[in-house]
Amino acid sequence: MPKLEGFEFWSRTLGGARHVVAPMVDQSELAWRLLSRRHGAQLCYTPMLHAQVFVRDANYRKENLYCEVCPEDRPLIVQFCANDPEVFVQAALLAQDHCDAIDLNLGCPQMIAKRGHYGAFLQEEWDLLQRMILLAHEKLSVPVTCKIRVFPDIDKTVRYARMLEKAGCQLLTVHGRTKEQKGPLSGPASWEHIKAVRKAVAIPVFANGNIQCLRDVERCIQDTGVQGVMSAEGNLHNPALFEGRSPAVWELADEYLAIVQRHPCPLSYVRAHLFKLWHHTLQVHQQLREELAKVKTLEGIAAEDMSRQKEGEKPAGGLPFFHWICQPYFRPGPKEGSRENGAARSKRALEEEEGSVDVLSKNKQKKQLRNPHKTFDPSLKPKYAKCDQCGNPKGNRCVFNLCRGCCKKQASQETADCPGHGLLFKTKLEKSLAWKGAQPRLPDPQQAGPREPTGFPEVVGSALA
Repeated sequence: MPKLEGFEFWSRTLGGARHVVAPMVDQSELAWRLLSRRHGAQLCYTPMLHAQVFVRDANYRKENLYCEVCPEDRPLIVQFCANDPEVFVQAALLAQDHCDAIDLNLGCPQMIAKRGHYGAFLQEEWDLLQRMILLAHEKLSVPVTCKIRVFPDIDKTVRYARMLEKAGCQLLTVHGRTKEQKGPLSGPASWEHIKAVRKAVAIPVFANGNIQCLRDVERCIQDTGVQGVMSAEGNLHNPALFEGRSPAVWELADEYLAIVQRHPCPLSYVRAHLFKLWHHTLQVHQQLREELAKVKTLEGIAAEDMSRQKEGEKPAGGLPFFHWICQPYFRPGPKEGSRENGAARSKRALEEEEGSVDVLSKNKQKKQLRNPHKTFDPSLKPKYAKCDQCGNPKGNRCVFNLCRGCCKKQASQETADCPGHGLLFKTKLEKSLAWKGAQPRLPDPQQAGPREPTGFPEVVGSALA
């Protein structure tokens, strides 16, 4: 059968999906996708998978995609991060029989994506992206799609989208934020960018950003003209978002835990989902946060009874509903006056400016609970002498005044010893030479005399004939 493309692919293969659950690292696993589909989601993405790891690691493939056949989990799009056309296509070929399309992640703005050179940090490398999409479009039996972030300039964003479409992208998801808009600096997503892309391309477009409830979904479709709307954080805080309902948190938590019993996933995924679902309640009942963080089994998590926390509680902090009702979470932004020369200041710069360096983060508070004597004062940290070559801390007893890595290279080149790092290249060489010198020498075959008779008759050529 010919491969479906564009709007035909969206309407026939994806069933004209309008309500879409985003690809989320360690958060859009099978159990969560099934929960979301029960409550109005029409299309789901897998968590972002690393293409290179997917190719080389059979266990990674099994845990993330090959775990079991689940007919209810369709239509499904598998998302990969990659920066090499061959590796991306190899991973996609291994995944294409288990999904309806392959998506290339061009939207991740996190530091890990910068270090790994993927996600939104590829958006300036148009030649590379063209080769990746073109090769995937030629080789795969399923369509290739892309999820992108926008540029500050609308015209450049439109040119970017057209380039991907021309290369072979069959569906485009546009997150209406730039790669710099993340964390406390996220701000609102630009639907104007999304609308401009939708008008400029001839393939289906999904919108992502500013989705907190079903009304936002309907308003986004009306304002931008997109074919569907994708939700990430809105879905995590209320999996019934696409139904237009706001149920009690324990209702969806119990349903999710029941699904996990049948479709197991790591406990860290479960705990992270419950932290999102119970976010507002955990602000009111801090002791529950500690209890949830310490639970080590799925049975222990299931035993947490959140329904007992609703009695007599009133909405707090400007919440529209009681804290035990599923509702949106609005990420706090930078404080007023935190902009300098029109640019957003970093979180650390704001803390230093406000003199809040003494206020420890939650992670540091946890470390201090485990070790009350631990200090985070930089002036009290021990000072280490630096390696002469790379700047890492050097070994105190290193004969070369280097760190272990540099010392190993130096000692190997010079066939020297460094007792401080336990490197004995010279000693081992001397022992090897001494051992060879102590071995008896075998006689030279050319100097040996005639062989003694063995008592067996020799076989002559005529006898063999």
